[in-house]
Amino acid sequence: MLTVKVQPGASKDRVVGRIGEEWKVTLTAPPVEGRANRACIDFLVRLLEIPRSRVHLVRGQTSRRKLIRVEGLSSDEVGEKLAAAATGHQ
Repeated sequence: MLTVKVQPGASKDRVVGRIGEEWKVTLTAPPVEGRANRACIDFLVRLLEIPRSRVHLVRGQTSRRKLIRVEGLSSDEVGEKLAAAATGHQ
């Protein structure tokens, strides 16, 4: 499971970094009608290079804090890809 804190309405989609056990992600999508949720999933799919069917929003549909299940990658692999994106070494 992956915990993400989303900041919608940002100037660009990016991984800011890790804050405790959660990752902070900024998204250009607004927080209306599920757009930020879809943008978060789409962003993670591109970043992790896995099919959309393997990324599921488990909790946080109306919250900035999201619990996301990623299938097919270990927690370490997900963490490495997010860390690389945060530092700009994708």
